[in-house]
Amino acid sequence: MEQQYSLSRRTFLAGSAVAAATAGLALSGCGSSSSSEGGKPSGSAANTGGVITAACSYKNANYNPIGASSALMLPAIQHCLEGLYELNYFSGKTEAALAAGEPTKVSDTEYEVALRQGAKYSDGTEVTADDVVAVVEANKANATYKDMLSFIDEVTAKDASTVSFKLAYPSVDSDSLLKERLSLCRVFPAAEITKETMTTPPTGSGAWAFGECNGEDGGELNFTPNANYNGAKPASADAMQWLVRVDNTARVTALQEGTAVAGENIPFANSDQLVNAGVTVDSVSSYGIGFLMFNCQKAPFNDKRVRQAFHYAIDYDKLIKNQLGGNAETLTSYLPKDNPAYHEASTVYKYDPEKAKSLLKEAGQENLSFTLLVIDNWIKDLAAQIQQDLQAVGLTCTLDVQAAPYPSLAAKEDNSVLDYDVFLAPGDVSCFGTNADVHLAWFYGENTDWCQGRTCWAKAGDGKCQEFNEYLDQARKATDANTRQEAYNKCFDIISEEVPLYPLFHKKVVTGYWAGLIEGFEPSPTTGLYFHNAKLK
Repeated sequence: MEQQYSLSRRTFLAGSAVAAATAGLALSGCGSSSSSEGGKPSGSAANTGGVITAACSYKNANYNPIGASSALMLPAIQHCLEGLYELNYFSGKTEAALAAGEPTKVSDTEYEVALRQGAKYSDGTEVTADDVVAVVEANKANATYKDMLSFIDEVTAKDASTVSFKLAYPSVDSDSLLKERLSLCRVFPAAEITKETMTTPPTGSGAWAFGECNGEDGGELNFTPNANYNGAKPASADAMQWLVRVDNTARVTALQEGTAVAGENIPFANSDQLVNAGVTVDSVSSYGIGFLMFNCQKAPFNDKRVRQAFHYAIDYDKLIKNQLGGNAETLTSYLPKDNPAYHEASTVYKYDPEKAKSLLKEAGQENLSFTLLVIDNWIKDLAAQIQQDLQAVGLTCTLDVQAAPYPSLAAKEDNSVLDYDVFLAPGDVSCFGTNADVHLAWFYGENTDWCQGRTCWAKAGDGKCQEFNEYLDQARKATDANTRQEAYNKCFDIISEEVPLYPLFHKKVVTGYWAGLIEGFEPSPTTGLYFHNAKLK
């Protein structure tokens, strides 16, 4: 359960950097440098302490750790708040954070976890077992996390520094599952817990503490070291500043000019530009996806033949080559082939416009007109080609690019049908783990906001969401690996056939950084930038 699959990493050599490498010149990282030291902007000086500045590609202004899933705020919270355990995205292991060590097994369904001695929040108050209990309970009640935490039946404080967990059932690897899922629950004072949007950051016990923050585009998140932190990974700089730059040009400029020492989501079209300036640009395999999501309550998108037609209509190879510069892989299942639970799905989508036309004709939707809702981030660059591919099979597609569409995709109080037709967006569940269960539960859990709202698959009336979740439940309760895998295989087959939400590709994460200015920094295999082991040179 703890092991992530082995990630491949590719470093870009472009333009003059290739020529220099051919000539036998020594290069720093992957690019020809504009300074004699290599990997530094012109005129830069070495830093001791200093400010680590990063350019981030997503925006968000909700600092609530309960059910956190924002591509900006989740990594920010992970720098400032600790779970009992935390995922190490680079080693693939789950490590103790607020916990003093491994869980103590009392029985097949009972565990105890001791808190790290002397753990304090940034305001100097002690972290208590009651805080942990309150945070876990709040996340169990949250629509985003509840399905992933449903196997935890009860959590109580045994004493001021020990937390007891009672599981709903034993599983193949209960101890590692418990640790991994507890990494979702970032601990902060019980008095600060709320179901509402948090417009000010919470108090944490992590290496960093939030300073002044503005998570909107053009704003910045500021961090200062937590003087009370007594864990294994203390802050290694005087401060951190994350520049929120959704626009590709603004983010690339910040990196090229040396305003930022690292930047995420580097567009392939700008890789040469950065490499030739001396920036290291790395491409890392990931679980990141671009997906199409359908309103399964709304005709004709409640017909799986229509949904399947969309997937057959898209020229994936062309999309990956032209729009992503080859930094993605076509898929044969929901999970990448390297994942231990991989199973080739019963339905594999390849570019087949005639198949798409046939399905649309069979469904009586040869002249369908619809609106493709697109979130305003890097994925919008793919929308024009997708629109062209869909129109080539007879569909009339209107693009609607919106900066913040998710509130309009929430389930309505009166349970009426949502307004949207089809949604194009990115996603990356690997920030919560890489095992099959967390990925399947995230998008397809019956009681999550993805299936009650968004896809509305749980309300489609065909029973397929319920059937899927029965198999997922079987996998969770399996006491041997073969039985679990068989149940997972059924899950992969169902979502490949029904495609309420389904990936178009697995995207590589492309990160840029000044190798001559920072050490200990690694390009992340998941969404976000992480500086736990990084320091300025």
